[in-house]
Amino acid sequence: MQVFDLEAQGLRNLNAALQAQAKDTNQTAWEVVNAKGSHAIAVGLDAPIEVIVKGSTGYYCAGMNKQATIRVHGSAGPGVAENMMSGTVIVDGDASQYAGATGRGGTLVIKGNASSRCGISMKGIDIIVHGNIGHMSAFMGQSGNMVALGDAGDALGDSLYEARLFVRGKVKSLGADCIEKEMRPEHLEILAELLERGECDAKPEEFRRYGSARKLYNFNIDNAY
Repeated sequence: MQVFDLEAQGLRNLNAALQAQAKDTNQTAWEVVNAKGSHAIAVGLDAPIEVIVKGSTGYYCAGMNKQATIRVHGSAGPGVAENMMSGTVIVDGDASQYAGATGRGGTLVIKGNASSRCGISMKGIDIIVHGNIGHMSAFMGQSGNMVALGDAGDALGDSLYEARLFVRGKVKSLGADCIEKEMRPEHLEILAELLERGECDAKPEEFRRYGSARKLYNFNIDNAY
């Protein structure tokens, strides 16, 4: 395992070394020490490597990730795994606002709570949160899956497209065009796989499913003023 001291060697050198693995993946295991809330750790990776970050991170950790598995032994600031394309990002603690924003693929697992706008404009990412999610989570969610083992805040799924939302706890309120939907066998199967992938101790039958009512797709003259 390659051990990288962020305090001593610097963020630019870290990301350059990790991004270089797209051409040479002999060094497949990395440990980043002395993270100390630094921003933009392990961004833009494009190789099947494993990166363990010891400590909490600032904003945009693991942004634009492709292929890599990145685990944060702490909490993450705003925009963790933003615009992720593939791979896996695991946060052992809490995540700040807009975790997984615009993510197009891959899996984001948050072992604690996620703040507001988790999964905003998600486009294919799977987000699994062991705790609660904040207000306006999955706002304009286009595709992918969001799972919350805890509660959801106000305006869940506001202006939702085709993302699937699974919540085990209470939902404070639903956003525009988001409704509760039937949990069919195929959804239980999808959820079971997501829970296993997210290392969750929960049963699919404990969840409720939410999705788009599809009333905002087309222009309606009654909404014009």
